[in-house]
Amino acid sequence: MLLWVIYDIQENKVRTKISKSCLNFGLYRVQKSVFLGEVAKNRFEELKLITKDVINPETDSVYFLPTSKEFIDKSYLIGQSFDEELVLDEITSKFFRI
Repeated sequence: MLLWVIYDIQENKVRTKISKSCLNFGLYRVQKSVFLGEVAKNRFEELKLITKDVINPETDSVYFLPTSKEFIDKSYLIGQSFDEELVLDEITSKFFRI
């Protein structure tokens, strides 16, 4: 499945752990706290469990948004595109029509 992960995490150590987990699960960073990529359903469940174990639910939030290529193609952007330092051409060509 195609998955967005978006988070707002207070502690640097926890935020780093989540970002490394996203990368280890094959997601691509598209902004500082936003990841996108294809993940198998069982790996998605594993990523949710890891996240639950490390975040503070009183102060942190993590959104897991399953989506589809079709839905992304119909998305509309207003303003600046992705962070050019973080997003490689490979990512935009893989997931977005530009």
